[in-house]
Amino acid sequence: MKILRPFAKHFSWGLLIIFLAACGTPAPTPLPASGPPLGGGSGLLLFSSTRSTSNYALYVLDTATMLTTQLTQDEAAYVPGPFSPDSTKIAYTLFGDIGTDIYTMNANGTSAVNLTHDEKATNSFPAWSPDGTQIMFTAYKNENNDLYLMNADGSNLTQLTTTPGDDWAGVWSPDGSTVAFLSDRDNTPGLYDIYLMNPDGSNVRRLTSDGSNHYSPAWSPDGTQLAFRGNISNGPGDIFVLRVDGSGLKNLSNYPTEDWSPTWSPDGTLIAFQTDRDGNWEIYVMNADGSNPVNLSQRQADDQLPFWAP
Repeated sequence: MKILRPFAKHFSWGLLIIFLAACGTPAPTPLPASGPPLGGGSGLLLFSSTRSTSNYALYVLDTATMLTTQLTQDEAAYVPGPFSPDSTKIAYTLFGDIGTDIYTMNANGTSAVNLTHDEKATNSFPAWSPDGTQIMFTAYKNENNDLYLMNADGSNLTQLTTTPGDDWAGVWSPDGSTVAFLSDRDNTPGLYDIYLMNPDGSNVRRLTSDGSNHYSPAWSPDGTQLAFRGNISNGPGDIFVLRVDGSGLKNLSNYPTEDWSPTWSPDGTLIAFQTDRDGNWEIYVMNADGSNPVNLSQRQADDQLPFWAP
């Protein structure tokens, strides 16, 4: 049993204590439904879970029918990432025997492709460009995290950030004009604020500066807000939203346990997130104003790191 570092420090919200094993992508298996259907054409929700394997496998939940499909069935550790803009592919991180790499697969779990092939780096946090042609990701090299950009087939690798601090978890705005990311470049090491920049790495500007940690930035579909996990009150982490001009900070979840990893529904009316308020990690969904939180997963296993399909 091993905690992977430094990747584990950025996945502390999921407590990804994992076993290392080989990679594979067998045929998907439908699982029984759980939880009430959301309706409204709210789409597919990708997440990781230990419900059927000793490690974290990838699952897709159809939030209209509540039918869950298991995409990976081997004992490797899979960390979910976003769907491609056309929802036909999934980007994700796979812990292998040698390295930690960015992969893509079809949305049905087939045709996995290793994009990074880098034994000397820990590669994580993939994010598709809105046109689907590029993927941004975080690479940990030489005791430092930086943001990189590559084509969606893994070619044309470009380093975007070069500061002495950690720059990581970049996510594109829906219109492709801006990237939000986390950095401790102006803080004590390990204290992360949200920054914005152009997709080529230029025009970096700081969005938050309240002296607390910020994680898991996620753009609203209309590009006007960012949801994120913060502990601004110095208590357990909650889900917050903030306008991209820095105004309108609001605590949405406001619960005395840990809440992480927000993701918006395609129409912007709902936010899914992970929480341990029931004693283990579960996937919850709430209205975009924080009201009516509902447990979607309702399992004894750990379910975490949700990503809504566009």
